[in-house]
Amino acid sequence: MKIVQLRALSKEELLAKGTDAREELFRLRLQQSSGSLEKPSRLPELRKLVARVETLLREAELKAEAAKPQTKKKEKA
Repeated sequence: MKIVQLRALSKEELLAKGTDAREELFRLRLQQSSGSLEKPSRLPELRKLVARVETLLREAELKAEAAKPQTKKKEKA
């Protein structure tokens, strides 16, 4: 999936997509270790998908933090 398509998803959909990608990545690693992996090029694709999803989730988290009103703590002198 391209980043533009991922940005259109909601937070819940991103979480679900990330979970699915991690599970598939786990299964493919098991297949690779047993020597029965048919499409090895799928491993880097999934790693990149997981990274993209995590990046978008972190961006949303940072955006939410920036939107909160900041209260300064009084410093003791």
